[in-house]
Amino acid sequence: MARAAWAAWLLVLLCGGAWTPPRILVSAATDANDVTALNTLFTSLNSPGQLQGWKASGGDPCSESWQGITCSGSSVTAIKLPGLGLSGNLAYNMNTMDSLVELDMSQNSLGGGQQIQYNLPNKKLERLNLAGNQFSGAVPYSISTMPKLQYLNLNHNQLSGDITDIFSNLPSLTTVDLSSNSLTGNLPQSFTSLSSLKTLYLQNNQLTGSINVLANLPLDDLNVANNRFTGWIPNELKKINSLQTDGNSWSTGSAPPPPPFTAPPHSRSNRRKSPGQHSNGNNNSSSGGSSGIGAGAIAGIIVSVLVIGAVVAFFLIKRKQRKGTIPEHYEQRQPFNSFPSNEVKEMKPIQEATTVEVESLPSPAAVSLKPPPKIVRNQSFDDDDIASKPVVKKSNAAPVKATVYSVADLQMATDSFNMDNLIGEGTFGRVYRAQFSDTKVLAVKKLNSTVLPSQSSDDFYELVSNISKLHHPNLSELVGYCMEHGQHLLVFDFYRNGSLHDMLHLSDEYNKPLSWNSRVKIALGSARALEHLHEICSPSIIHKNFKSSNILLDTELNPHISDAGLSNFVPDAEFQASDQGSGYGAPEVDMTGQYTLKSDVYSFGIVMLELLTGRKPFDSSRPRSEQSLVRWATPQLHDIDALDRMVDPALKGLYPAKSLSRFADVVALCVQPEPEFRPPMSEVVQALVRLVQRANMTRRMLDGEEASRRPDDQDHEFA
Repeated sequence: MARAAWAAWLLVLLCGGAWTPPRILVSAATDANDVTALNTLFTSLNSPGQLQGWKASGGDPCSESWQGITCSGSSVTAIKLPGLGLSGNLAYNMNTMDSLVELDMSQNSLGGGQQIQYNLPNKKLERLNLAGNQFSGAVPYSISTMPKLQYLNLNHNQLSGDITDIFSNLPSLTTVDLSSNSLTGNLPQSFTSLSSLKTLYLQNNQLTGSINVLANLPLDDLNVANNRFTGWIPNELKKINSLQTDGNSWSTGSAPPPPPFTAPPHSRSNRRKSPGQHSNGNNNSSSGGSSGIGAGAIAGIIVSVLVIGAVVAFFLIKRKQRKGTIPEHYEQRQPFNSFPSNEVKEMKPIQEATTVEVESLPSPAAVSLKPPPKIVRNQSFDDDDIASKPVVKKSNAAPVKATVYSVADLQMATDSFNMDNLIGEGTFGRVYRAQFSDTKVLAVKKLNSTVLPSQSSDDFYELVSNISKLHHPNLSELVGYCMEHGQHLLVFDFYRNGSLHDMLHLSDEYNKPLSWNSRVKIALGSARALEHLHEICSPSIIHKNFKSSNILLDTELNPHISDAGLSNFVPDAEFQASDQGSGYGAPEVDMTGQYTLKSDVYSFGIVMLELLTGRKPFDSSRPRSEQSLVRWATPQLHDIDALDRMVDPALKGLYPAKSLSRFADVVALCVQPEPEFRPPMSEVVQALVRLVQRANMTRRMLDGEEASRRPDDQDHEFA
């Protein structure tokens, strides 16, 4: 067959003709642009093995039934990959998918602190769901180019900044969910163009200004809770079936009327005219207008006098009643809420106890997650409520979404806090393993008195309220709490692989040592957790106690940082005393006793050194020159030969040289003696993400023969 083809080619050349090689026809059911975009998406997602059928090059998604892909004819119309543990980012060329109607990548770990890719599908896209990921930056402008978009869900990401005017040309949009991000600024004017909008979720952001732009929308469901909105809630919105507005600084009372001597709007006066008035000449209209203004002014004066007289009469009656009952409390029990415009100023005497307690907290971050104090001041109190002292701090704290346990429940689950169930003991107290009857296992932290020196239930509720709001895949989140009989206990998820400290330093012959792949994975997840505390939470939260024993590992060796938010209730001096000689403390903390975001970065660098070397931060059993890990390791981080010698022997040489070198470069930046030279955690995350991406690209380029020479190839995902 080959000889016949070559013979034909020679014959054509001898005859002076041109020859076109025969084409191999492949029957493909999928549009070429869609195939290329899906190939790129697979690569951008770090080539996840859980996506059945997907390929980095070529393939036929429609005929081969790639997981999560829906086709119509030869075109891909839907990508649905929710909750699969995917990482990486979206593809840069998804705008070439002209027939895509739905894109659902929700509940994964996409973004890694990066922005949402700009080139999203736009021509026919109707549903976009990227909720529950790790995207940062602003709401993407490319949404404004999706004229058929009906459903937009970006909740529970790390989006920040103002919402720009991107909604002007989206007439079909019925549902928008931007909740649980860190969005700021006023609502965009382009919201007024959303003529089909039925559902709008904006809760748990930091949005400001009024919500008047939403007044005329056809909404059935609106949630703007836990923001920083001010002003009045428009009457049109109060008619919505499902309306949630808690946790803002709304003004109380009715919206202020227009000034009494201002002429009514022209359109409104026209509606009041009788049909005969429209035929009047110019002179009649002019005279009628001037007399109308005079009548309005007189009416305004009369109404004002009547209102003032009624208010004065009301207070005179109330004063007489008070003098006849308990005159000694008169000044403290005036109904200040009768004057909404002065309520903040007038309520201050009532809230003096709150001011003292809040100012006495050791760190402003401790109250960073509470709703503004105005929420309490704007509540309506009758006279009896003011006379009885309210539980101020508890009302200031936001509602806690966590299970309330009784002491009896936790005693039974921990066998009366038996030492056999003791998991560990740290700065904040002891942690016990709790086995519940439904086979669920949790961890119970019994707080030391140093965390709550006053042993106040209000302080404890404040602490619980703050840490219950910390949500991130790499943070150990609060499950429940107990505050009965003077006990203060916190309940968290239990992680069966223990802490990173135990995994690195207490391994025995039954435990498989951490592979290089796992070490990079733990470093990246921990960095993302610190980035969230430093750069997403507002105000920023300093961990102060970042170390390998506070990095808990689940069954997949994903890291979960514990003790986040607890440090705000402990003075820096006590932290410094407990941290003395641990090897994690930054030089400036030893000198000044004050913790900063950059001291957390230094501690993170020490943990990376532990991952790299397998050594403890401080080990008195080693020679004097090697006892301090950072002093021993830092001079060797840029020496390739020395770097090979200092790597954890447990790795047995199974690590890639380039990845190791880049890892050491990140360490060197984090442990700089001068805090100003250390990078922010967002840059650390980006450096580790690039390390992983380059490693994955290198791995894909390895041919089968080279890969087969590796004794344990599964440990070289980051090779």
